[in-house]
Amino acid sequence: MHYASDTVPERMPDCFFYRNLWWNKGEFSEKAKWEEVTLPYVLATDVTIEEYEQRTEKFNIHGCWEWSDGKVIIYELPSMPHEVCISAVSGEISNACRHVRGTPAQIYGFGATRTCDRNRGKKADASFRPVKPAVTAPNGSDGNDFPWPNLVVEVAYSETLDHVEESLRYWLSPGRAHDCIIVKIDPVPQGQVPVRMRAWHYCISAGRGTRNIVPLVNEFEFGTRDDTGAQLNITQGTYIINISSRCLYHDLKQPTPPSPPIQISQNATIPLDFYFVQRAIIQAYNIY
Repeated sequence: MHYASDTVPERMPDCFFYRNLWWNKGEFSEKAKWEEVTLPYVLATDVTIEEYEQRTEKFNIHGCWEWSDGKVIIYELPSMPHEVCISAVSGEISNACRHVRGTPAQIYGFGATRTCDRNRGKKADASFRPVKPAVTAPNGSDGNDFPWPNLVVEVAYSETLDHVEESLRYWLSPGRAHDCIIVKIDPVPQGQVPVRMRAWHYCISAGRGTRNIVPLVNEFEFGTRDDTGAQLNITQGTYIINISSRCLYHDLKQPTPPSPPIQISQNATIPLDFYFVQRAIIQAYNIY
């Protein structure tokens, strides 16, 4: 395995030393000049999946690193818009499912629980599912028998949209997640408020698609301006992603959902209003 040591060769620029510290010690330093990095960025090589998992857990890394064929690759850099958006979307999902809290139909948030297959280790920005039975090993999300989430959320800020779309094929491969929500926030200079925000909803019930085409249900712009710079006036209820309860409770061995309250019946849709997601991102920049 190759990664930084505490000894810095004189010929190594300081920024490379500080970039290596993220892998070596979990330190994300401004001295690394991350703003000059072109993503994706290879952080370490010759790394086992076990070593990758140990470090991502130890340093609480989610949504930024991925493991692929022995390489640790950075696709997303930590940022406030990224983290606030994850929290806002997760909050919408949790709020929509609050009526089943404490019942057998409860929807649990698994956050950035790591997943892997033979060639790749990946964490969603957020993930959700009810209690599900074990799957046949080694087809589980842990490479053994742990069930996959039913709903996955991926948020991209510094990450490219091309890579997010590539990730869809990982999440929506047969036997894995059922629905995936993608949010792309166009990056802006430090301290400025993001203005362009887009969302996509994919669901395998809309059709399996092909290797290169994933089943899209809905897409929309929910920022304050579109790609032309034209102003958008988003109000409550304007842009909503509806998740079917049949999707949330996909792949259970018992009635779907199990003994639910009337508010989240089998034929219900769970609305996620992206007005509140936009509002959370913008309000995060307000200080007094």
